Amino acid sequence: MTVQQTPILALDRVTKTFGHGTGAVRAARSISFSLHAGRALALVGESGSGKTTCARMAMREYLPTEGEILFKGQPVEGTNAAEAAHYRRAVQMIFQDPFASLNPAHTIAYHLKRPLMLHRPDIKRSEIDATVRALLQQVKLDPDLVAPKYPHELSGGQRQRVNIARALAAKPEVIVADEPTSMLDVSVRLGVLNLLSEMKQEMKLGLLYITHDIATARYVAEDIAVMYSGQIVEWGNVGKVIDNPAHPYTKLLLSAVPDPDVRFDDPSVRLRPEDVEDIRRQSAMTQDRIVEVDSDHFVRAA
Repeated sequence: MTVQQTPILALDRVTKTFGHGTGAVRAARSISFSLHAGRALALVGESGSGKTTCARMAMREYLPTEGEILFKGQPVEGTNAAEAAHYRRAVQMIFQDPFASLNPAHTIAYHLKRPLMLHRPDIKRSEIDATVRALLQQVKLDPDLVAPKYPHELSGGQRQRVNIARALAAKPEVIVADEPTSMLDVSVRLGVLNLLSEMKQEMKLGLLYITHDIATARYVAEDIAVMYSGQIVEWGNVGKVIDNPAHPYTKLLLSAVPDPDVRFDDPSVRLRPEDVEDIRRQSAMTQDRIVEVDSDHFVRAA
């Protein structure tokens, strides 16, 4: 993606293989992408495509089998303890499940105080309560109502906003958001996506937005990378890729997006099952040739 500034975080030809021998699974195959300050990359694909494997490598939960992860141009592997701690603070994650990611035994105030005490030595203890209030206000929650409550007393959307506030508490440079709205009611999803977009711009964050729903990419991201079977098959400017998809799998994803102007019972607009399987079979093949469709729009081809 043609952005001039140095990436905050980059995956450089990263591969992740689980297992050995004939049973080995290549969950990610030669993945390259970068995250820049104030911009978001939407990593799109269905379950099992390798999106979460990439997220876990970015979080250093998985080590790559091949390739490098670079933080501000420097390899992450081999860093000393202080540099590793800085990386953990700088790269924060928002999890898919807003219910399971908060401890039901503790108040919301506790959930926000803990990362402040762990990662923010610049904040005095006397300032922690005021910082908690500011974080809740930043994600558009009322501190007086929300801070003393327990997670079960909040709605799903409120809980996810708390998770965003908890990630922001560490003062990160990168946010990895793994399907952050998939478990929320449709009515509150857009509000959470808009909040992520605002935070990205205001705080100059690099945002990795992981989703199976390609239709939401426009709300959050400037760039998009479409994954299938462990490889990125199409990438570039989000508008160009969505408006003019070049890879059969990207077209397949977009065909699943509901269109109010199209009748679902019209057989002329439905793909036959054998067509879908053929697209999947071809897309799963290793595709080494890269074709430039347009400026800032690329696709892999066999």
